[in-house]
Amino acid sequence: MTARSKFQVMTLTDAAAARVREIVAGSDNPDAALRLGVKKGGCAGMEYTMAFVTGPEPGDEVVHDKGVTVLIDAKAVLFLLGTQMDYSVETLSARFVFNNPNQTSACGCGESVQLTPAQLSGDEKPAH
Repeated sequence: MTARSKFQVMTLTDAAAARVREIVAGSDNPDAALRLGVKKGGCAGMEYTMAFVTGPEPGDEVVHDKGVTVLIDAKAVLFLLGTQMDYSVETLSARFVFNNPNQTSACGCGESVQLTPAQLSGDEKPAH
């Protein structure tokens, strides 16, 4: 029997990793972590969520990339498979940007997206 291949659900750019590192370092809690998810909302149907937590919840996917750890809500994994998290700084704004292959559309204001769950082949299994 061969082991199933494991892959990372999401990756971070250098800019996103640096910003996550800054946010976590600025927290009052040394065990703080950033947890990502998706929820129903907005005019396109779904919104990305981000929250500080003290550790993973049961079933959360743990992503280690570029020296930082990001937790992904178990209910969001199929919506975030293959996503690259970036951090964009512009003249009047700075924000996390999700380059998500599962996104099928977005609203005009950029606050919500339409996502389709990724389809896993039998050989793929998220890494925990």
